[in-house]
Amino acid sequence: MSLFRRPSRRTFLHGSALAATAPALFGRTRRAASKRDPDVLRVGLIGCGSRGTGAAREALLAEEGTVVLTAMADVFAERIEDKLGVLRAELGEAADRVQVDDEHKFVGFDAYQRVLASDVDVVLLCTPPYFRPLHIEAAVAAGKHIFAEKPCAVDAPGVRRVLAAAELARQQKTALTSGFCWRYNVGPREVYRRIHAGEIGTIRAVYSTYNAGVLKQYPRQPGWSDMEWQLRNWQHFVWLSGDHIAEQACHSLDKMAWAFGDVPPLSCVAVGGRQARTGPESGNVYDHFGVTYDYPDGAKGFHQCRQLAGCPQDNNDWVWGSKGNAIIDCWNTRHRFESGVEWQYEGGRNDMYQEEHDELFASIRAGEPTNDGTWFAHSSLLAIMGRLAAYTGELVTWEQALNSAEVLGPDELSMGPLDVGAVAVPGKTKLI
Repeated sequence: MSLFRRPSRRTFLHGSALAATAPALFGRTRRAASKRDPDVLRVGLIGCGSRGTGAAREALLAEEGTVVLTAMADVFAERIEDKLGVLRAELGEAADRVQVDDEHKFVGFDAYQRVLASDVDVVLLCTPPYFRPLHIEAAVAAGKHIFAEKPCAVDAPGVRRVLAAAELARQQKTALTSGFCWRYNVGPREVYRRIHAGEIGTIRAVYSTYNAGVLKQYPRQPGWSDMEWQLRNWQHFVWLSGDHIAEQACHSLDKMAWAFGDVPPLSCVAVGGRQARTGPESGNVYDHFGVTYDYPDGAKGFHQCRQLAGCPQDNNDWVWGSKGNAIIDCWNTRHRFESGVEWQYEGGRNDMYQEEHDELFASIRAGEPTNDGTWFAHSSLLAIMGRLAAYTGELVTWEQALNSAEVLGPDELSMGPLDVGAVAVPGKTKLI
């Protein structure tokens, strides 16, 4: 069922109107920008957790004094006040770019609608992933430029909604920038440019890891409803996060997709489970996955991820080609080619999180808004596909994953009772 009515379509600064103002905007020195200045892009933040705060800071630093934050939304009022203080402290002399008055602090499940109805040009969608398809649809319908955190959805129906919204954004020339930040990192960009140019030959296999530590937990407090407890521990619940393969390790799967030129796999098989997670605070997510993806022409993609205490952590990618192999050492920037083709990355580093916003706002100003929508959705589905295979124990094809009818989440959103779904059991849990 539809939880909320779609907001009416509204458009603000985008496309050719922005292109006409671009020469006057680039190179401008910082100034205190009026909320009514037509040259200023107004930003609304939807989801005021740590990621939302980071996205807001990076958006405000993307240009010199011509981007301001004017609206914020969250289901918890205290998060708005807390993050306002954090933002102002982090921005220092640029704190005047935070221009959120009391009338533009919106709380509740429908708070996103009120941000979209305000005079904002760009929205930052940083809630738990469950809400992403709804918010992307509504933001596109309202004619807003979008930065959306990864993944784009937790289930296939959500992916399909995002694909449709991305196409509408493309037609109306509004931006949709993805939170898959590694595609904005100068080191991997150079590595994959060379891979796609054929320097290591035809890709035969990719292996990726995202082995991390345990998730933080927020013990249930007196007065918290089931919904509030789950929202405050959203990474532990499949309907909110999509499990950690979709919420965290999706970065590695996006790089796998990148290596294969965003050609989808034919099918996958997977294993996964809970070795260390116990008790209600751990919700119903797994703590480890291993997936094998079958690609056209016999190529393979292998992925491993876990969230376990006391185990080695790594986040790396290996690409084997017919002429040599590539190593993408993400945490240490020691990218290189070996075994037949010798090359070492010697370029610098950049702040990939900041780069996402720099390129987003530059594209808006140029009247050529970026649109990551298709590969954003497909990389998210790659992770969902792996989860479906692990949960069910079945071989899952790309078409089965894309057309899955499983819808995660409750029928209605309210701060009340909400059962925790059972942990998936391979061989018993069914593919829907």
